[in-house]
Amino acid sequence: MIRNNTKIFLACLLAFCSLTAQALETDRNQPIAIEADQGSLDQKNQTTVFTGNVKMRQGSMYMNAARITAHKDNAGNQTIIATGNLATFGQQLEKDGMVTGQGQQVHYESSNGIVTVTGNAQVNRGGDMARGNKIIYNTRTEVYNVESGGRQNRVHVLIQPQTKNK
Repeated sequence: MIRNNTKIFLACLLAFCSLTAQALETDRNQPIAIEADQGSLDQKNQTTVFTGNVKMRQGSMYMNAARITAHKDNAGNQTIIATGNLATFGQQLEKDGMVTGQGQQVHYESSNGIVTVTGNAQVNRGGDMARGNKIIYNTRTEVYNVESGGRQNRVHVLIQPQTKNK
């Protein structure tokens, strides 16, 4: 029974392997390490919840939050939601350094490769930065949509100049 629960639990976390389209391929083959104050598994609903200073790692990939919930639907699609005063994620890319992000919530859908960061959201890729109330990042197309929180909270974006190869 415990081995079965472990397999289902790990299957729920497989979406964690796909946070970015150009992520290090070797991350997928690394073990998933999780530290938390508490964890629970609802086998019937295929949902796993970790609470209390949660730290997830797989290769160069990481997610840190007060609470992380992972859910797998019947089609095998995965959803991971990290919440807390500051939920963070990041991963080494094959090119252009790291992608990192933070906000009050990080929501990932494996079916479409969309990461949605809300509440003082910020995503950094290489030297570029996007900040707003909500950032929707398509990991497959690498397209960002940044939304403000209204008139008083404007969107901030920093784009580094392209360097030419000599």
